[in-house]
Amino acid sequence: MARIQITGGRRLEGSVEISGAKNAVLPILMASLLTEEPCRLAGVPHLKDVTTTMELLGQMGVGISLGDRLSVELDAGSMDSDVAPYDLVKTMRASILVLGPLLARRGEAQVSLPGGCAIGARPVDLHLKGLTAMGADISVASGYIRAKAKRLTGARIVLDTATVTGTENLMMAATLARGTTVIENAAQEPEVVDLANCLNTMGAAISGQGSNRIEIEGRERLSGYDYTVVPDRIEAGTFLTAAAITGGRVRALNAAPDTLDAVLAKLEEAGGQISTGENWIELDMNGRRPRAVDITTAPYPGFPTDMQAQFTALNAIAEGTGVVRETVFENRFMHVLELQRLGADMRLEGNAVVIRGVDHLTAAPLMATDLRASACLVLAGLVARGDTVIDRVYHIDRGYENIEEKLRQLGADIRRLAG
Repeated sequence: MARIQITGGRRLEGSVEISGAKNAVLPILMASLLTEEPCRLAGVPHLKDVTTTMELLGQMGVGISLGDRLSVELDAGSMDSDVAPYDLVKTMRASILVLGPLLARRGEAQVSLPGGCAIGARPVDLHLKGLTAMGADISVASGYIRAKAKRLTGARIVLDTATVTGTENLMMAATLARGTTVIENAAQEPEVVDLANCLNTMGAAISGQGSNRIEIEGRERLSGYDYTVVPDRIEAGTFLTAAAITGGRVRALNAAPDTLDAVLAKLEEAGGQISTGENWIELDMNGRRPRAVDITTAPYPGFPTDMQAQFTALNAIAEGTGVVRETVFENRFMHVLELQRLGADMRLEGNAVVIRGVDHLTAAPLMATDLRASACLVLAGLVARGDTVIDRVYHIDRGYENIEEKLRQLGADIRRLAG
């Protein structure tokens, strides 16, 4: 099993190209199931979750080919299967996003209950309740969701919580439903907006994306798309935090500043000097040690849960004491025990961790537990004295494209070790 080794102590300097957003790419790839016409998506990062998604679509009969400049071409015109099997779905929670498109276009779907990172319960009941409200007949047996509907019908759906994948699944299903669907308490994340914008290029009639009320007027059919995905705000935030934790200066290119307001505000609070342009963000710490910050995760536009672990690492070596509260997932502090192995002074208190910054961390062998925890441990390794070796780094390949190469370009001493 591959590992990552980092020799800490180098200040990061330079520019890094941000990849397309994983959390937007996956649903947009699955939106190709809604049409018989060819689709083309540009800006697709080379990630394990993207590969898994293409394997899943390929098993269902979707024609897939790789184009130039990180593009993927898809053709679901001859799709011949309504089944999303366990062997692929178990590795990636986003696989549930085939349910809505399959049901809407083909009238039937069999989708295994999903897997993914072990960061707490992420039930799909809101997806199923919404589809039931639209007229679907749904049962769950032998680990599979089985759904049928001759044609879905528009409905008013009030989500108990603002679920991203739930909003996306229902929004895609509603594009081919009869009548108008309204999703109340909809997720407002930029990736949801990007999916809606792509669907509209296919001929869908979606309005309200980016707010908590999305309205979808159903269409008889959709056309294909030629679309470029939004930049990955979490990757951009991770590299800017890496600059902050090392006292360096990093410019994130192909970044969207307006999707990172909450993160940039906290990086400024930590002492970073932030500059932005239309498609770039720069953080300069001027060699200073960061100041501790308090954060509380929340759905967008609040502070993203996917940046919580990275800021936990930043607080570990910051001046002062910071409190990190996790309100989105109940089991997302597994990286704390690993950071303590490096000498971090941290105390768990329910859904919060109290962190008193220390002068330095000391290298130790570590084990990644989920995707963002992997990034957290890499950031900690960048400042730990000695050689930090991180095991189970397959997690990081699910969400970060060429992270070692990008960090090396910024001056980090990092390499991947064969298993």
